[in-house]
Amino acid sequence: MEEIKLDLQQMKQDLLRGITACSQRGLNHSAKWLAELHYCLSYVKSNNEENVHFKNDCEGELEAYFMAKSYFDLKEYDRCAYFTKNCTKPKTRFLYFYAKYLSIEKKKLDNMTDTNCPPDPTENTELTDLCTELKSDYYENKLDGFCLYLYGIILKKLDLTSLAITVFVKAVNSEPLLWCAWYELGKIISDKSKIFTVQLPDHWMKHFFLAHAYLEQLNNDEALQIYFELYAQGLKNSTYLMAQIAIGHHNRRELVQAIDLFKQILTMDPYRLDNLDTYSNLLYVQEMKTQLADLAHKVVLVDKYRVETCCVIGNYYSLRSDHPKAVLYFRRALKLNPQFLSAWTLMGHEYMEMKNTNAAIQSYRHAIEINSRDYRAWYGLGQTYEILKMYFYCLYYYKQAQQLKPNDSRMIIALGETYEKLEKTENALKCYYKACTVGDIEGQALIKLAKLYDKLKEFDNAAAAFTEYCLREDENRARFNEDQSEFYSAFQYLANYHLKKGQLDDAYTYAYKCMENEKTKEVGKALLKDIAARRAELDTDVDTEAVPMDETVGNILPPEIEDVGTNMEIMNTSNKY
Repeated sequence: MEEIKLDLQQMKQDLLRGITACSQRGLNHSAKWLAELHYCLSYVKSNNEENVHFKNDCEGELEAYFMAKSYFDLKEYDRCAYFTKNCTKPKTRFLYFYAKYLSIEKKKLDNMTDTNCPPDPTENTELTDLCTELKSDYYENKLDGFCLYLYGIILKKLDLTSLAITVFVKAVNSEPLLWCAWYELGKIISDKSKIFTVQLPDHWMKHFFLAHAYLEQLNNDEALQIYFELYAQGLKNSTYLMAQIAIGHHNRRELVQAIDLFKQILTMDPYRLDNLDTYSNLLYVQEMKTQLADLAHKVVLVDKYRVETCCVIGNYYSLRSDHPKAVLYFRRALKLNPQFLSAWTLMGHEYMEMKNTNAAIQSYRHAIEINSRDYRAWYGLGQTYEILKMYFYCLYYYKQAQQLKPNDSRMIIALGETYEKLEKTENALKCYYKACTVGDIEGQALIKLAKLYDKLKEFDNAAAAFTEYCLREDENRARFNEDQSEFYSAFQYLANYHLKKGQLDDAYTYAYKCMENEKTKEVGKALLKDIAARRAELDTDVDTEAVPMDETVGNILPPEIEDVGTNMEIMNTSNKY
């Protein structure tokens, strides 16, 4: 990886130009992103900052531009497009195209009666007509970087992904500071190898793009490496960088580090709502009810009509198991922004909890339309079809999720379970074995592997897997508290296995462990009696002066055995992540 060296003074001047160019064109989110980066460089002094001159790229159309821009800011998009229709200068031409595009999107949203059934963008004739108009200018080389970005957005909506990538690359080469073009490019490039097949400008923005693209592709280590380098280069006050690093930790399931970073961000910028939907997901997974309630109260005071706010409140109600209210707030988020990926995925989860599989499928499908790399939506679809017992469909969706998260044991186990239901036992065994090797997050792979070996009558392999499962007790004691039945069932199996093998000492050890749990206690007693009987038989065969049966049982089963659950330290066997 190439070494990063930033000229902070030049970077600050570039940012100032980018802020002005984006805000003049109504690209408020990009302008905000650049401004936040610019703000974190407030300690950098630039001698030429006051002498930066901006080219007047709407000369001769200034009056039309100012009037149209005022209509645009007031969301009167049709009026804006009407008064700029015949304009030819780059800035006013972009305003014309952008106003037409936003008008189409606004009408589509206004006409949407059910957020679960959005119209197919590829069947939108107005969008197709606008694409044709932009295409004509594109082939005549009339589009500047900003118009190229808009053309790329429309191509992406029409599922013309390959051409969209080409257009976005041209946009960032023409306008290297156009973050929204970099952002969209990072979302639609499917894998790491394709990044280096496109001709990107040699500009400092490329580092931000690479880190963003790696994070989208779940190449978290590479992304974090770049972000840490940028952080060390003088951008330590950038809340954007801190949030991206937190998301990287979240993706790597380093939840404590991610939560700590979000806490720091809110200390530095208490009114920042960006990425707080991710923060609320972290609090939800960790079941931090009080902190999630505090966050929900705080975001409502800042802005109750932001999509992030609606998602935070939705997660809060979900944690309280009030799923209808959670759906209500996720719907509100989607009314504010139908393209907000997180809300679609989370709403799908809620419908799953409510057993509304049809609505869940629609929610997950729309999440995938927005971002085909959302492994949670693919996994959710797999779970939905599993409930419907449509296992071949289920297998397809789990495979998609596993390809996006190849080292996540949850995806691999889900695949294994589906193969098992389809009676493809060899494939199931491979999945469970791989889940063990990549790091079994939920502690389920070994037990499933053991049970499958037992089902196949490969008893030695089953016993080995059960033994390994039990040996992990000390490393994961907290895991077994929630559901101890699997854990003690493993002891029961091993006791029977070693008893059949005549390995009485091992059988005794595992049978005695069974006495610690109420469900296996009676079985444990019976096993210990069988072991005592077997030992007595062996002693009779070997030694004529064998210990009487009653005495042997007495030695193995002392009077206090009935209270073993209270007299012995019970293993901590929680399976809560």
